[in-house]
Amino acid sequence: MALFDEEPVKKPAAHTLGEDLARLSVDELTERIEWLTAEIKRLEEAIAAKRASRSSADTFFRR
Repeated sequence: MALFDEEPVKKPAAHTLGEDLARLSVDELTERIEWLTAEIKRLEEAIAAKRASRSSADTFFRR
């Protein structure tokens, strides 16, 4: 018998696209909206950072 599991236990996703929302309360739905809004902001910041990096590289190599 192994002391450690070979694969770590995966934490369930906070939200699954397309999942049935009927069983969730208004508070749970509001919490998900807040979580998803924060995730969208994080993704937009990552896009902005990548665009800035690309712009810097383009400027440098066009000299």
